[in-house]
Amino acid sequence: MATDVVDTLNDLIATCKDEEFSLRSCAEHTASSQLRELFIQSAEDCARASRELQSQVVQLGQTPDTGGTAGGALHRGWVALRGSLTGYTDEAMLEEGEHGEGTTLARYRAALTHELPEEVRTLVERQAQGMQHNHDQIKALRERARSH
Repeated sequence: MATDVVDTLNDLIATCKDEEFSLRSCAEHTASSQLRELFIQSAEDCARASRELQSQVVQLGQTPDTGGTAGGALHRGWVALRGSLTGYTDEAMLEEGEHGEGTTLARYRAALTHELPEEVRTLVERQAQGMQHNHDQIKALRERARSH
């Protein structure tokens, strides 16, 4: 079971790293200082979540992942390509942020279907709630931007 738990945690670490990098990219390409702050704060939340997960892997006697995934790098490349073709609008960055947060949230939900020790489950559930909050916040701003 310990290997499955570590694999699940390492998957979440890579997912959090991907989302952190993606949100920082969105922050760099938005014109709104309010959105920039939101993206940076959400990226910091992902970085903090990653560190907590890495600590949990170390407590289990294993070596944690430290980077993102190839899929995450491809997504960031897509954001850059899309921005160069259509422009880095705030709405486009909100769409990308919402997409990334949705993907992250789905990975957390999948992790919670696994058998996890109670301490790990509590951590993952708490982090999933934070990811849900970030997703909802970005989605609401994206919907507001579309309606204007």
